[in-house]
Amino acid sequence: MRDPCLLLKSDSLLKLLASALLAVLMAGCGGGGGGSNSSSGTSAPAQSLTNVSPAPQALASNAAAVTVDFGVIGVPNIPFVSVTLCMPGTAHCQTIDHVQVDTGSSGLRVFATQLPVSLELPQQKDGAGNPLAECMQFFDGYTWGSVQLADVRIAGEKAASLPIQVIDPDYSATPSDCSSLGASRNTPTSLAANGILGISVFKHDCGPVCVQDAVPATYYSCVGTSCTSIAVAEKLQVANPIPYFATNNNGSILMLPAASSSSEASLSGQLVFGIGTQSNNGLGSAQVIGVSPSTGTFRTVQNGTTYSRSVMDSGSTGLFFQTSALPICATPNNWFYCPASTQQLSAMIEGVNGVTSAVSFSVGNAAEIRLIHAGDPVMPLLAGPAFVTPTMFVWGLPFFYGRNIYAAVEQQSTPGGKGPYIAY
Repeated sequence: MRDPCLLLKSDSLLKLLASALLAVLMAGCGGGGGGSNSSSGTSAPAQSLTNVSPAPQALASNAAAVTVDFGVIGVPNIPFVSVTLCMPGTAHCQTIDHVQVDTGSSGLRVFATQLPVSLELPQQKDGAGNPLAECMQFFDGYTWGSVQLADVRIAGEKAASLPIQVIDPDYSATPSDCSSLGASRNTPTSLAANGILGISVFKHDCGPVCVQDAVPATYYSCVGTSCTSIAVAEKLQVANPIPYFATNNNGSILMLPAASSSSEASLSGQLVFGIGTQSNNGLGSAQVIGVSPSTGTFRTVQNGTTYSRSVMDSGSTGLFFQTSALPICATPNNWFYCPASTQQLSAMIEGVNGVTSAVSFSVGNAAEIRLIHAGDPVMPLLAGPAFVTPTMFVWGLPFFYGRNIYAAVEQQSTPGGKGPYIAY
């Protein structure tokens, strides 16, 4: 059984971190923490198994261009892609740029303000024939809007009549158990993107849990301005588009080139659909890391600490984990680490399938990064303890730089076995 609190809240942490935390960092970072780091992680790092993306070339029909730039409001470490939405069965479409690529959540979410009035997408109905709406939960807030149907086109792939969330604070009346979650993230500037493309290992954003029970602050049946929390069949839930493509529908690969040791002005890569279905998406020598079929998590062991609820998430703008071995930046930027010098660390990633993978990573001084590289959207050294519990390790976008990271969709067959799994 999938835990909706883990999947909706912890995965959406990344959008919060992007819009709230790093926006503060870029606005003005306080002084860094002093002192040397005596962590055992400063010893010779473990070998990192890295698949470096090829040089830019003409994109195949199953590949979309990905850019890391300052996007909507100037937040670093956000990968963006363009997505085209069409009225089902028609050529009446709208392309939306700067949609965040998020391997840590499932489902496409776009803002109503990004859609022209003429693009009238059909409303998804619940089992009783009433309009369906959704509250997407964040650690400090929420998005609210209706569930609508669209033909979703990315590169040469199409998912027909896919349920998506159209974020709109003016839709019906936001239920109190949704609005009480915290800040409204119902505009592109508050979310730092024009939408979110959730392409995790799961087919739907809530799954069996929402089928069995009415999960508070999740799905609603709306009549006029009255919305009631309800249980929802999976086929009606907001969905990851990939398993609904006609082909190349068993997973994805986010391919990003390596970033420099400090920062870069821009970065371009690819989002490739399918695993082992075309000449450009073979699994090769990538290590297959099995993840929990209910939560999508695996284990990370770092400096003697085991993080049992680890996730691989391109929606996170940094690496986020709690450790006493790294000094935290001075207030008000105590969401990040500020070691006196860049630390070379190592960890062991452990899949539920028994596969282990030694990896290395670096953590820099967030305050100094801002002072020296404030104009760059690519910052590979950002890490911090923000909002995560002692059992969580969020492998965010800095880990993706210089790697091809696969996400195999649950129940779909691949050369590495059936999903769910990640690989790199």
